[in-house]
This record gives sequence, structure tokens and C-alpha cells, in this order.
Amino acid sequence: MTQVRLCGLSKRFPPDRVALHEVWLTVEPGEFLTIVGASGSGKSTLLRLIAGLESPSSGEIYFDTERVTELPPQQRDVGMVFQNYALYPHLTVFENLAFPLRIRRWRRHAIAERVRQIAALLGLEAVLDRYPRELSGGQRQRVALGRALVRSPRVFLFDEPLSNVDAPLRAQMRADLLSLQRQLGITALYVTHDQLEALSLGTRVAVLSEGRLLQVAPPEELYYFPNSLTVARFIGSPPMNLLSGVVQQGQLLLRGGEAAVPLPLPLPEGSQWTLGIRAELLTLGNTPESVPIGNAIVKSVEYAGHETLVALEHPAAEGSLFVRLSPPLRPPSYGETVALALRPGPLCLFDPGSGQRRYPIDAR
Repeated sequence: MTQVRLCGLSKRFPPDRVALHEVWLTVEPGEFLTIVGASGSGKSTLLRLIAGLESPSSGEIYFDTERVTELPPQQRDVGMVFQNYALYPHLTVFENLAFPLRIRRWRRHAIAERVRQIAALLGLEAVLDRYPRELSGGQRQRVALGRALVRSPRVFLFDEPLSNVDAPLRAQMRADLLSLQRQLGITALYVTHDQLEALSLGTRVAVLSEGRLLQVAPPEELYYFPNSLTVARFIGSPPMNLLSGVVQQGQLLLRGGEAAVPLPLPLPEGSQWTLGIRAELLTLGNTPESVPIGNAIVKSVEYAGHETLVALEHPAAEGSLFVRLSPPLRPPSYGETVALALRPGPLCLFDPGSGQRRYPIDAR
């Protein structure tokens, strides 16, 4: 297992586009780190720098204690899986899997044994004599994984490998991928724009925005305690609810003046804050353990089977306010005015000026 260290890594493209700004990141041996960000955030550039397909403008890359910044790709011992699979269409599955070993001059019997080991691991034994065009999307993806795995690389890099897989198959592929990585113990970096993939796969999740690394944290910490308004607005579907207020007598008086949230810590009187609340911590109607936060008007109701997502208009909210309801709760109707309350749970207070989170609150 290999540790990967990025030390002040930057990449600039001519004439003056900066793709990455001084990224400092350590990926521990055997860790599965997911990297999430919007298109153009620098995710794929970061992987290409680690793989040696691009050269950094500044900064260093280490595998354990070895500096690999200037090593060519073939000397870094990295396995990379691309979103388009990059399989050779004129070669069978067996030949695609064997190709990395043949160019390394492995003996024929050793190649056959290793390919069959990987095929058994990935459930590809029955298709070894087929061509990529004869495979399903999931099978082609497993062949791409196998070709990267067959030579036991030090580091595994994934560049949105499931983006071309049909939605019903993605959940199974995520489970298979995570099980395989844990079984083999390979250090892995996985780039995606899909937050569900990032949160469900990653031991930790790194958030990139405009080439800057905003936060690296375990999935639950990232979800409930984003370190900035930028991360809060990006992570989660729906994103974190943000409500504005001012401190008065130990409470956060929400904009509109009709409700206040008790604060478990002393804050300067009259100071302004943005309160961050996840959709599942809001409820319609009041209960003995909840805190009323005023009335809201229903803007839309989205039924998703296992849950219903209600979008509300609230005077203190930045944009729509979202509530996640689970059956058997009856969702309200469009245009209805409903009472809104806050359940006990993790909250965030952000400085509206700097956008940084100042206080995580676990109000239980």
C-alpha cells in the first residue's frame, strides 16, 4: 500500500488559465479518496498530474518517500481507469487484460494465470473470448478495471469511470468497486461530479472548486459540517438550507422577525450569522422536542418513492428551503402555508462576510 502526497501542486495552461492552485493533500496507504467538483474544477487535471500525463507548473508529488514529480507515466506504476473505458476494440477480453503484461514481457504462462485470476475476481471468466462490442456497459467497465488491476499497481486512479454506465447498474457497480478496493487494499483516488458516488465510496471526500481544494473530510463530516458556504451550497441534494439571522439575547432571530433559534454558545449581541440546516432536520408542524421557526409557503412537492422533497418559501432563507419527508407523512399541497420546525441535530453557523463556518453545533 502506498501513500500519495501532493505538496503545493499547481498547474497553469497558456496563456493564463490556472487549473490548480497549490493543492496540498495526503492520501493514506489503502485509502479510497473521492474527489468531487463541478466541470472545470480541476479534478481530471489533478489525476493526470499524479499519473504523469501532465507536468505540474509547481509543486511536488511523492509516492511514499519517493519523489515522482518528473518520472514518466510508465515508471510511476499507476493504474488508471477512464470514463470511456479505453479498450482495444480489435482485441478480445483476454487480450485486453493481457496487454499490460505483454508489453512488460511477462512469460506466456504467467500472463494466462494472472489474467484468469483477475477475470475470476471480476466475474469475467465467461466472456474472455468476446470482443468489447459484444459486452454490456457493466462488463466493459469491469474489463477496464481488470486491465488496470492486472499488474498490481501502487496507486489506482479513476476518472469518472461510471459516468457511461446506465443508472440502474451504478449502485451495483459502486458496491462492487468498493468491495474490490477493500479486498485488494490499493490506494485509490476517484474523480467524480456525482455527489452520491463521492459520499458513498470515499473514506474521505475532497471538494475542488475552480482549482482550489476547499475541504477534505469523511463523508458524514463533510455533509453535516461543511467548512464554508461554498461547500454547503455544493454538497448534498438538495444543498444545505441557509437562513440569515441576527443574535439577540442568546438567540438567532431569523430574518423576517417571526422566529428565533436558541444558541448553545455565547455570540456577540447584534452580530449577523447564516444558519446551515440539512433538509432532514426540518419538519412540518411542531413536536415537543422541535423548535418552531415560523411559517413557510409550499413552492413544489417532488415525490421520489422512498421520500418526498418539499420546497418552501421562507423569509429568512437563501433561495428555496427544502424539507425531506419520509412515508407515511402526508406531503402538503402547492401554495399551502405550513408551520416549520427544527429537529435536534447537527447545525452550522457561517460568517456571512467571509463565508467560513465558525461554529459547528450538535443540537441534540
